[in-house]
Amino acid sequence: MVRDLGRSLEIVSGFIKERVEEQFAREKRNKDFLDGLLEYEGDGKEGPDRTSDQNVKIIILWTMAELLRNPESMEKTEEELDRVIGRNRKVDEKDIDELPYLKAVVKETLTLSPPIPLLLPRNTMQETKFMGYLIPKDTQVFVNTWAIGRDPECWEDPISFKPERFLGSNIEFKGQNFELLPFGSGRRICVGIALVERVLHLGVASLLHHFDWELGKDVTPETMDMNDRMGMTAQKLVPLKVIPKKRVSC
Repeated sequence: MVRDLGRSLEIVSGFIKERVEEQFAREKRNKDFLDGLLEYEGDGKEGPDRTSDQNVKIIILWTMAELLRNPESMEKTEEELDRVIGRNRKVDEKDIDELPYLKAVVKETLTLSPPIPLLLPRNTMQETKFMGYLIPKDTQVFVNTWAIGRDPECWEDPISFKPERFLGSNIEFKGQNFELLPFGSGRRICVGIALVERVLHLGVASLLHHFDWELGKDVTPETMDMNDRMGMTAQKLVPLKVIPKKRVSC
C-alpha cells in the first residue's frame, strides 16, 4: 500500500509542484489567484484548520476511484473536457468555470468521501439546546460530515455516485449549505478552501484530459472495493491499481 499509494501521490503532487517551480523560475507572466495563495506564508505554521497537500491528493484519488467505478460519469467528464478545451492544450485555471459537470463530480466525491470525516473538534462556548438536547458549556463536539453525506434525509439515493444531482444546484461546499460541509463552516472554516477548490479541479481535469485510465487485472467497476479506512482522514481501505494511457491529440 505504501509503495502503490506513494506512486499515485507522486503523480498528483506533480501538478501542484509545476506551478511552484514556475514561480521559482520567475517566468514572466501575469500572476493569478493561485500564485497569490502559494506566495502567502501567513505565520509559517500549518495550523489545524489548514488543508494539507496530503488531503488534497487524497480527494483527487477518491475522485478518480469514483469515476473508474462509474464509467458513464467518466465518459461525460471527458466529453466535457474535449468540448471545452480540445485535445491540443493543457487545462487552465480559467477553464474551470466552463466545466460544470467536472465541478459536480468533485462535489459528489466530497459528499461521499469528505477528507476529514469528523471535521476538527469544537467546544461549546455556552450551554446550548439543540434539537431537544441540552449540550453543556465546554462540551467537545464532532460533526460527522461522512454520515451527513450518506443521510437519506439529506440526499435522494445517497450512497450512489450521481454528479447530476449538483447540475443546476446552488449547493456549494463553502460552509453555507449544511448538507455539504467537507471543509467546515463559520469562522473556523478551512482557510485554504479557495486554493483547494482550484487545485482539486485542475488536478482531476489534468489527469482525465491527458490520459485514458484502465482498471488493473481482474478488477471491474462492479467488483471495486470502495470501503473507507477511517482515521483523521478517509482513505481507501483497499488500494486501487489503474493503468494510464496517454490520450491521442486530435
